[in-house]
Amino acid sequence: MLCAAFCTVLFGKNNLQYNLIAWKHRKIMPHLLEYLASIPLFLAYFGTAAGLTALYIIIYTLITPHKEMELIKQNNPAAALAFGGSLIGFVLPLASVIANSVDLPDMILWGAVALVVQLLTFYTLRLFIPRISEHIANNEIASGIWLGTVSIAAGILNAACLTY
Repeated sequence: MLCAAFCTVLFGKNNLQYNLIAWKHRKIMPHLLEYLASIPLFLAYFGTAAGLTALYIIIYTLITPHKEMELIKQNNPAAALAFGGSLIGFVLPLASVIANSVDLPDMILWGAVALVVQLLTFYTLRLFIPRISEHIANNEIASGIWLGTVSIAAGILNAACLTY
């Protein structure tokens, strides 16, 4: 009786009888197998996204004049804010790409576009503040906040443009 009451709460009164019959005849198992069958695709997308994110981190830290990881290890908030904002600015459009891509190659292609846009954001900002890397290395927090904020804003716009 308690099981029937619990199932009524979970499945509703109309579906209770069907669900009890389905469990009895093991008709629910194929649905579970369908969910389990999608795990490799999840892992492929997640692994590819992690790889693209690692690639972004490597490229970004190589092209910026300041050394983000060293500065962050030295407890430099400006570097952490700038780098964290840049990373969020990349991952936002990457998430949009994952949600809207038709297959893995499509995700990789548009993920690469998101990577390039975020790198161009840094170079564009340097046109307006040529010494921004020096400011960040000197722990001038306003510069770190500005770079991080512009990176996130560019990422949001990029993510919106990548919904097709």
